Amino acid sequence: MRNVTFKQFKAVQAIIDHGKIVNAAKVLGLSPPAVTIQLRQVEEEIGLALFDRTADGMRPTAAGLAFVDAAQAIDERLRLLQDQMDAIKGVRTGSLRLGVVSTAKYFAPSLMAAFMKEYPDIDMRLIVGNRAETIANLKNHDLDIALMGRPAKDVPVRATAFGDHPLVIIAPPDHPLARLRDISKERIAEENFLIREPGSGTRISLEIFLSELPGRLDDPGVEMGSNETIKQAVMAGLGIAFISAHTIASEVESGRLVILDVVGMPIRRQWFAVMRTDRAISPAMATFHDFLMRKGAMYLPLFGKLYPEKGAVGSRQSALGK
Repeated sequence: MRNVTFKQFKAVQAIIDHGKIVNAAKVLGLSPPAVTIQLRQVEEEIGLALFDRTADGMRPTAAGLAFVDAAQAIDERLRLLQDQMDAIKGVRTGSLRLGVVSTAKYFAPSLMAAFMKEYPDIDMRLIVGNRAETIANLKNHDLDIALMGRPAKDVPVRATAFGDHPLVIIAPPDHPLARLRDISKERIAEENFLIREPGSGTRISLEIFLSELPGRLDDPGVEMGSNETIKQAVMAGLGIAFISAHTIASEVESGRLVILDVVGMPIRRQWFAVMRTDRAISPAMATFHDFLMRKGAMYLPLFGKLYPEKGAVGSRQSALGK
């Protein structure tokens, strides 16, 4: 392996990323035969095939996936080295790839703006995705730091909480339960829920919340692909939703949505800054992490109340009724 060159690592990575040698060659600015030669030299050096040649393109073998994982680690280490050299020079620069789950997109831009104002020479890139996409980006070394409500379990990560993350149940203002107090879990479970896709952080929390009720999770609700779609559907009267309070601040403030007073709610989770444990922390990553710990909670959305007004009618007994 000591004879494998950095160019060969890049060639194999490009083939995996783009599926075909001709596509990899275009990206690398080389001819297809040149890329083919580099691949052949690597395979001869290690004595294993890195790809299966199929009609659909080059499919990486187990050896190919291990090889590209090493290539990504080398690329990360070179980025870290550049940041360290700049730090030694006294230059406060660097780059940071910040990934956020879709629920966090409601506060991530203002958080980024504040950080970039304080550290203008750190180049930041924001990648928004659902939970599965964000975890995949962590696995593929495509992110430096991810902001999420539930840290990934199948990736080696360190997670640090930087703020509260309340989860609530919302309804349109004219919903029959909108002015009741102490609504029971059994009563709220009778409603039609609008839910996120399987695997999302809020979907997992809803399933935990309803798991004590036999059979309720057999038909959890109508699945929708984004928080925005869910909010619009709730406002249109299609159902209620279990959602992050940080996604609904403006709608609650304007009176377009209300938060239902359900026993055991809000569920208080936390927002985490997540980094892989198997990679070195760059100066830019350390700077952003420190900023999050000091000021991150300041940029989480706020709203006046989590419950109906004190004059709300109804009681625990009326909320238990059908």
